[in-house]
Amino acid sequence: MDTPILWYFADPMCSWCWGFSPVIEILRDQYRERTKIALVLGGLRPGETTPMTAAGREEILHHWRQVHARTGQPFRFENVLPQGFVYDTEPASRAVVTVGGIDPALIFPLFRAIQSAFYAEGRDVTQPGVLAELAARLGVEESVFLRAFDSDEARARTQAHFWQARQAGVRGFPALILQQGSRLDSISNGCQPLDTVQAAIDRCLLSD
Repeated sequence: MDTPILWYFADPMCSWCWGFSPVIEILRDQYRERTKIALVLGGLRPGETTPMTAAGREEILHHWRQVHARTGQPFRFENVLPQGFVYDTEPASRAVVTVGGIDPALIFPLFRAIQSAFYAEGRDVTQPGVLAELAARLGVEESVFLRAFDSDEARARTQAHFWQARQAGVRGFPALILQQGSRLDSISNGCQPLDTVQAAIDRCLLSD
């Protein structure tokens, strides 16, 4: 029988996904012998071109404060999302897809690194240079990364991730779906506690 797949739909610039980060890391450790855990870049705001308004900035910071209060994940609130910032999540998602094509083992490490840089350090992870630096910290040569990142193939593969999320009916992040053969079970939607998610996974695995 095929190994079950736990599909993790998320976006590196989704604050609730950052809040959920400790949970997904525990799940990856606890279930690695029983399931494959695969990341799908969901596409929170891909292709955004309009600079953020002051009201939009305050709304986002409100969400960040909620995530911080609920999960304890670190956030930098001072001097972030500067005037003129365009909240386009496609480049960060494409960076994860790009590094996956170079070394699949780096998919989750780069995803986490981008999250941490954006939320905890206030860095602009829409910029290719910042993304290349983060990849370089994981051992990927910057020139190799940037050449692959700027390719039509990387763009197409990133769009395929977004399409997969839409096809799965995912409308918000983070989300988990367990696939066992042709059977799909929704495990969680939104930033759920670890024990809630574990119980849902165990229930579906045992019922197969």
